[in-house]
Amino acid sequence: MARIICIDYGLKRTGIAVTDPLQIIATGLTTIDTKTFIPFLKDYFSKEPVELILIGEPKNWDESDTHATPLVRKAIADLAKHFPNIPLQTIDERNTSRMAKQAMLEMGLKKKERRNKKLVDEIAATMMLQEYLQGKM
Repeated sequence: MARIICIDYGLKRTGIAVTDPLQIIATGLTTIDTKTFIPFLKDYFSKEPVELILIGEPKNWDESDTHATPLVRKAIADLAKHFPNIPLQTIDERNTSRMAKQAMLEMGLKKKERRNKKLVDEIAATMMLQEYLQGKM
């Protein structure tokens, strides 16, 4: 089986998580500078088979768009253009950054480590992907 990749897309940073080849476990892969987003994925996809791209969709609780929604829509268009053979699906990302920070606290990370926004983005992508996997079962 191929992997599923999940993207927490942001203006400056993008958190990325992937499944194992059997699609059982979600693991944080990395956080990259958003400017390198497409080249990073091209390189990753050349090394690993991926059957689905998930991308977090920012929405308010009333389902209206957030300030980040247009940015993510542009990223979705770029993904569709560069990777037309890989299915793309959005996933609700509401509250994932807060949940990631809470998880870091529960893991016992020191305050300085919890301020690492790169780690927050990677954990948020991992949480979205794990939620998707649980919904598949």
